[in-house]
Amino acid sequence: MSNKEIFQSLKTFCDKIEFMVENEKEIIIISHLDADGIASASIISSALARVGAKCTIRTVSDITQNILEQMRSENHDFYIITDLGAGMANQFHRALDNRWVVIDHHQIPEEEISRDDSSQILNAWKYGIDGGKEISAGGMAYMLATTLDRKNKDLSPIAIVSALADRQDQGDKKSLFGLNSEIVKTAESLKLISINLDLLFTGRETRPIHETLAYTAFPYIEGLTWNAEACHALIKNAGIKLKKNGRWRVLSEISQDEKSIILDAIAKFVVNSSKNEEVNVIDNLIGYTYTLVNEDQRSQLRDAREFSTMLNACGRIRKAGIGIGICMGDRNALLEEGEKIVTKYRTTLRNSISSIFAEKWRMIDNGKSVFINGEGLLAEDMLGAVSSLLSGSPSLGGRLVFVRTLTKDGSYKFSARKSLGSTSTSNLGLIMRYCSELVGGSGGGHSPAAGCRIPPTRLEEFLSAIRNAIQDAKFTAAS
Repeated sequence: MSNKEIFQSLKTFCDKIEFMVENEKEIIIISHLDADGIASASIISSALARVGAKCTIRTVSDITQNILEQMRSENHDFYIITDLGAGMANQFHRALDNRWVVIDHHQIPEEEISRDDSSQILNAWKYGIDGGKEISAGGMAYMLATTLDRKNKDLSPIAIVSALADRQDQGDKKSLFGLNSEIVKTAESLKLISINLDLLFTGRETRPIHETLAYTAFPYIEGLTWNAEACHALIKNAGIKLKKNGRWRVLSEISQDEKSIILDAIAKFVVNSSKNEEVNVIDNLIGYTYTLVNEDQRSQLRDAREFSTMLNACGRIRKAGIGIGICMGDRNALLEEGEKIVTKYRTTLRNSISSIFAEKWRMIDNGKSVFINGEGLLAEDMLGAVSSLLSGSPSLGGRLVFVRTLTKDGSYKFSARKSLGSTSTSNLGLIMRYCSELVGGSGGGHSPAAGCRIPPTRLEEFLSAIRNAIQDAKFTAAS
């Protein structure tokens, strides 16, 4: 689809929003509770606030029948659904008539695209754009915001944070590409962001070197991740001086030669500990960094990837409002609260991952795919974060990872990922949608990352369908 057609769709969306604002209609934004969902909701909310709209935000784990009923009963004037709702146009029509639009980047069925006569779906795939790699929901929201008013280009850093949160840094040396790269160029031209090639350790400018490695959770290196003592020993034994003049050195202060020595030490550790020489974690530890230059040098928000971690933490621990406030500019009490949430989030992730690896009965691994039972261990809101970290573990390299937990409403929720080194051509988004619908559930996502929810009585049938689907050529990434 041409740029002209995308612009026309954006203009149609803006016309709907402007009508709602001019007529003082009440708008509610329903968004996903992960970092991309928080970012996209914040971008739209900021743009609406600037034109005087009446607007509220709610974040949810996914849109279930109960959520749909709640949306219908509340009877708001207009619903903007972000980072959610792929494949749900019929349900939205039944529940909300035409009082809704969806801003999303998850793959949607062709029939949903062809039936969108009233232009209510703003989805990357609708325009022939790979929403799994080229733009996030935050990026789609940014495009709409800048069509509404070009002054909203100052929201570009939040769109970049959202793309990194969804691991769209799949270009050369972990760079953003496609429409994301256009947003990066805008942010650079406005001097809102700077880009450098460096080690992708967490806290590059703020933490001691060994702590930056310990806090780097992707790739997840068993024995190093979250283990500051082990990281200290590894780096010290490699001959790197950790202190200078009695003060801890930070990553930004060390030489390129020292960085190469650290990477060599990590590579040897991974080979010796995981026994998986085929997985190259080093490629995931070097890349382009995106620095938000207007943030304080000691802030966790200065590095765009760390910013995304804070947003994810806020959403997963049901404090999405904190993340939204931070995205919209609060740098006082909310930021301080956000930093506390990140600490709690990391502790929860560490405990969850450690339990999974310790309790071997939770894993069924055939070398190509691994099914992980998180029942009684994983809260449903943490499922996606846990599966993402597991997919970054060299010990599970090359596999398709499927993690499940039992939700409060009694259904099973699954999160699927392609792990480091996976060469599978399976499209997990298509697989999760097809197999969940087969058993009366719902799901979807992208080729490398997807999720679903299914009835509790159909678990074995669903697992059988998954095992068949990952062998079926019609569910490939090219489909």
